[in-house]
Amino acid sequence: MAFGRIKNGRHRPPADEAAVQQDTELESYLAALAPESDLETTATGSRFGGAGVYQLRLPINANEQLHSLAEELETSPRELLQDWLLQRLAWEARQQEQRWIPAPQATLQGSL
Repeated sequence: MAFGRIKNGRHRPPADEAAVQQDTELESYLAALAPESDLETTATGSRFGGAGVYQLRLPINANEQLHSLAEELETSPRELLQDWLLQRLAWEARQQEQRWIPAPQATLQGSL
């Protein structure tokens, strides 16, 4: 004796041919809207023209100081950090160049 309705394991009726054709239209439309498959997410940064994406954790007091300074300078904390980092990297590159420039050779004047 069965109580309630009989469950046959099917939740939907079988799809017909027209519904399948409409699904392929929808899939091609969505594929056209989707970004190219060879582009990556921010995990490697290649979607942003070769730029790297980093996460930075700051102590709470440094974070508050950064936000107040950015507000004072009318910029965002992200832009402020980015500017500082790029300035520091340029400074480090200049320092390294100066270390590798050979000292001028002493010339021998009047000897010989």
